[in-house]
Amino acid sequence: MFRVDLNCDLGESFGRYELGEQQEILKYVTSANVACGFHAGDPTVMRETVKLAIENGVKIGAHPGLPDLNGFGRREMKITPQEGYDMVVYQIGALQGFLATFDETMQHVKPHGALYNMASKDAELAEAIAQAVYDISPDLVLFALAGSELAKAGEKIGLRTAHEVFADRTYQADGSLTSRSQADAMITDQEQSVTQVVKMVTEGKVISQQHTEVPLKADTICIHGDGEHALDFAKYIKKTLERNNITVSAIGN
Repeated sequence: MFRVDLNCDLGESFGRYELGEQQEILKYVTSANVACGFHAGDPTVMRETVKLAIENGVKIGAHPGLPDLNGFGRREMKITPQEGYDMVVYQIGALQGFLATFDETMQHVKPHGALYNMASKDAELAEAIAQAVYDISPDLVLFALAGSELAKAGEKIGLRTAHEVFADRTYQADGSLTSRSQADAMITDQEQSVTQVVKMVTEGKVISQQHTEVPLKADTICIHGDGEHALDFAKYIKKTLERNNITVSAIGN
C-alpha cells in the first residue's frame, strides 16, 4: 500500500480575508503551507488560515519566502546563508505565535518560491535553512524538492525530511522544476497531471521534458491553491490517488 501527503500553499492574500475557493481545498488536502508575511500574507490572513485549517483537520506548516511582496517571492535575491537562516527563523516564529493561540502545533516548514529553488541547488543556503528549522524544533518536518540539496541538508542534520513532488509542474532531466519563465512549466491538463503523480508515487519516477525517466522519492505532493481550477484539481487528484490504492494522509500522522 502506497501512502502520500497532499499539500497546498495557502494564506497568500492581504487585508480583508477572502480565501474563497481555497477554503474548499482544505477539504481535500492533508497539509497546509501558510504564508508568513514576507512574500504574501499578513497577520489577519495568517490567523484566519490557521483557524480554517484546524477546523478541517489539516496539518499546518510555515511557508517562509524572500522579502519580495511585489515579486511574490519568485524573484531570486542575493542573500547570505546567515540571512537565509534569519529569515526562516523570523517567519516560523510569526506563524508559531498564531498556532499557540489555538493550542496547535506546527507540523512542517516548506520554503516558498525562489527561496525554495535557490536552496534546492545551493548547499550552503540549504544547510542554513535546515539548521534554522532544526534549531527551532528538531521535531519539525522539512518539506524539500525531492533529491535536492535542501532535502540532503535536512536529512544530514537529522530532520524528518519529506521529499516533495509537484502535480502541476514539469521536470527537467536533472530533477529540477522547469522554470516558470518557460511556457511549458505548468501542467494544466488534469489527466496529464494525475498520470504524472501516480507514476511518481508508485514507481518513484517522473518523465522529464527531455523525455528521460528521472528517479525521485514522493512523500508529499504539492497542489498550488491559486491555480485557475485548483479546487477541481485537488478533488480529481485525491480521488484518483485513492482509486489507485494510494492512502492520502498527513506526514505527521
